Amino acid sequence: MKATVRHVVQTLLLIALTSLSVYAQAERKLLDQVVAIVDDDVVLQTELENRIGTIVSRLQAQGTGLPPREVLESRVLDQLIVESIQLQMADRMGMRISDNELNETMANIMRRNGMSMDQFEQQLATEGVTFRQARDQIRTEMLISRVQQRRVGNRVRVTDREVDNYLAALESRGESSAEYRLAYILIEAEDPGSEESVAEARTKAEALREEIIDGRDFREVAVAESDASNALEGGDMGWRTESQLPSLIAPVVPDLSVGVPSRVLENNSGFYLVMVLDRRGGDQAQLVEQHKTRHILIRPSEAVTDAQAEAKIRDLYRRLEQGADFAELAREFSDDPVSGSDGGNLDWVSRGQMVPEFEQAMLEANIGELKGPFRSQFGWHILQVQERRQKDVSGEMRQSEARQAIYRRKFEAELQNWLREIQDEAFIEFKGEYADNDTAEEAGRES
Repeated sequence: MKATVRHVVQTLLLIALTSLSVYAQAERKLLDQVVAIVDDDVVLQTELENRIGTIVSRLQAQGTGLPPREVLESRVLDQLIVESIQLQMADRMGMRISDNELNETMANIMRRNGMSMDQFEQQLATEGVTFRQARDQIRTEMLISRVQQRRVGNRVRVTDREVDNYLAALESRGESSAEYRLAYILIEAEDPGSEESVAEARTKAEALREEIIDGRDFREVAVAESDASNALEGGDMGWRTESQLPSLIAPVVPDLSVGVPSRVLENNSGFYLVMVLDRRGGDQAQLVEQHKTRHILIRPSEAVTDAQAEAKIRDLYRRLEQGADFAELAREFSDDPVSGSDGGNLDWVSRGQMVPEFEQAMLEANIGELKGPFRSQFGWHILQVQERRQKDVSGEMRQSEARQAIYRRKFEAELQNWLREIQDEAFIEFKGEYADNDTAEEAGRES
C-alpha cells in the first residue's frame, strides 16, 4: 500500500515537473519571437536585441549620442533584413568562409591595431561583445563583402581617362598629402523622379545641418537619420588622403574645420553632409621599401593533402640548403604557374601586396636567406629576398590612389542602388508590433 501511495506521489510530481518544463519552454519560445520573415529566412527578437545591444555599447564607448529607442529598433531591423537577403545570396552562390580565412582576418585586425589577443578581447568587452560574437559578425561581414563585390563590383568600371582627369583636377587645386578622418550623412529622396520628394529630402538635409551646428552630435544624427549603408557606424569613412576623396567632397574637405559640417552637397544618390572628425599629416616623401623576392609554392589539392604538401616543401628546402638551384626547383615544382615559369621570380614587392604570412616572412628575411617553410592561405612557401631598395613611387601611387578613389565613389553609389533593388525584390513580412508599425508607415506614405 505504501509503495502504491509513493508511486502515485512520484507520478504526480513527475507530471507537475513536466508541466513546469513545458511551461518554461513555452516562456522561452515566447521570448524569441519572429519579428520578420525575409524570403526563406527569419529575423528573431533575440537577434534584434543582441544587435541593438552591441551597437548601443559601441556608440556609448565612442561617446556618440543615441537616437530614440524606436528609431534604433527600426534601423537595426532594416540592417538585419538587408544582411539576411545578402547572406541567402551567398548561400545560393556556394560562398563559404573557412576557419583559416577567418582566423587570418582576425589576426590581421589585431595586427593593424597593435593589439594582443588579450587586448583585443578587452576592447570587445568594452563594447559589450564576446570573442565568439565578434568572430560570427566578422564572418558575416566577410560573406556580405564578397557578395557585394561579386554583384556590384561587376557594374563598376574606371577608365584611364577618368584617372587622368581626376589627377589633373587634384593638381589644379594644389593637392597636399594631408589625411582626413571623415564622416558623412546621406539623405535620399523617396522618389528621385518627383520634384516634391527631392525638395523634401533637401529641406531635411538643411534642417539636420542646422541641428548639428546648434550642437547635435554629427554621428548621432548619422545613426538616426542617414540613409547610407554605414549609418549605424556613425557615418564613419575612416582616414582618407586628399587624393582618395570622392569627387563630390574633394573640393570641400580641405577647407573644412574639424567638427564643422559641410554645406549640403547633392548628386544622383541624394543630399550629403560631410564632417572632418580629425586631420593629420602634411607633405610626406613618397619613398617605399621594396624587396626583390622569389618563392616556391606547394599547394594542397584534392590529390595532395596538406601533410603531403608540407613534406614536399620541406624536402625542397633541404635540397636548397644542400646547394640546389632555386630557379630550377621553382620551374620544376612550384604550383605558382606565373612566377614558377620565371624561376620563382616575383620581381619587386612592396608592403601590402602580399598576404600577411608572406609579407611577414619577407620583411624578416635577410638578403640571400632562405625563409620557410611557412603556410599561407595559398599553401606552403619558401622565399628568398635577393635585394632591397628605396623607390620613389609617387607617380604609381597617385595613379593607384586615383583609380581606387574613383572606384570607391562609383561602387558606393552603385551599392546604394543595388541594396534598394534587392530589398524591393525580396519577400519581407513584419510580425507582431513591427507589422503594426509597418502598416502605419505605409498608411502615412499613402496619405
